[in-house]
Amino acid sequence: MQFFRRHEWGLLLVILLMIVLTTLLDSRHNYWNDPRQSAINILRQTSFLGIIALGAAVVIISGGIDLSSGSMIAFSGSVCAVLLVLLAPNEMRNSLPVGWGVISTAIAGTLLAGFLIGSLHAWLITVVGLPPFVATLATLVGLRSFARALVDNVTTSVWRASKSQIDVADDTFRNFAKHLWIPATLFALLAVVTWIMLSRTVLGRHLYALGGNEQAARLSGIRTEKLKWFAYVFSAMLSSLAGMLYVADTSTANPQMLGQGYELNAIAAAVVGGCSLQGGVGTIPGTVLGVLFLRIVIDGVAKIIKSGADVYEGLIVGMVVVLAVAFAQLRGVARGGKRFFAGPLGVVAAVNLALIAGAAAALFSQKAKLAASQFGGVTALAVFGLLIGVRWLEGRRERRS
Repeated sequence: MQFFRRHEWGLLLVILLMIVLTTLLDSRHNYWNDPRQSAINILRQTSFLGIIALGAAVVIISGGIDLSSGSMIAFSGSVCAVLLVLLAPNEMRNSLPVGWGVISTAIAGTLLAGFLIGSLHAWLITVVGLPPFVATLATLVGLRSFARALVDNVTTSVWRASKSQIDVADDTFRNFAKHLWIPATLFALLAVVTWIMLSRTVLGRHLYALGGNEQAARLSGIRTEKLKWFAYVFSAMLSSLAGMLYVADTSTANPQMLGQGYELNAIAAAVVGGCSLQGGVGTIPGTVLGVLFLRIVIDGVAKIIKSGADVYEGLIVGMVVVLAVAFAQLRGVARGGKRFFAGPLGVVAAVNLALIAGAAAALFSQKAKLAASQFGGVTALAVFGLLIGVRWLEGRRERRS
């Protein structure tokens, strides 16, 4: 099996293009003037997000979806901090070292929590019969609330003072995320292990078969329930690991804010990397490049806009996901002769997409101190013209056939 396919090479080219554009549009030219620190920041955030995205990719390849990753990060980070409080209450309260034994126990307990939540997802999906979307949506909503209640009740019980977050000052624990090489090495090792599992083992082939056609996989003797259990446990435990790294990075377990919206970024990275939401398609190298691409885009927006860049992060991620899925669909149906912009609805869709692109370009250019109205108008006209051209080509192809 090829390590890089055509999609991965194309994604790598787009990543290089984004780096060049960011370097040119950034008024401080950070990528050029301070490439080492810029690379460290990107690799650091790529490692954190990448660990979650690996789990999301395995679930998507198996034909499922996991919407709970962000809340699982908040829950697992809170569980880790709560265990530290329960095992070393005085040390945690006075910001003193807690020791390797306490840290190891807290890490083991947090990973066990991930295992149990992943098993719960599998039970809800395979035994109760809930769709993956509904099962993981329930924990998306519930786990964060559970984490907030857990932190509040444990701090009240142990310290006699209600806390909405728990600060972790132990240097040994914080060093897990303080130095780049630890999260980067973890991400690299997990990526290699996951790639080998999917591309070189029977388990991996069965996961692809499950995502491609569950009924056919079941009829061929594959135990689909166990495969789903593995996929969701794998995803939940990786989210638990990421949750501990985020707590170590921020030195705080704040269940209200920790991991908020990260499940969408993880899914976006997997989809951009080539995973099909219909299941059965995707690669780990593509997912890794998808994570890197997404982080470079987010970092580029922050460097170009400077202040208030987080406001536009969701917009950028959403547009990237839609474009990635749309291009995948275009590749899949091109042979079938399907038209995307046929009839009046196609014209309305072209207008909508052009207006959205123009508005986004105007907002972005205003923050980047460019001519917003002109830039937005030109973008809208260019996109509308492009889509009308696609409509004309589709009609011409249909008439020829």
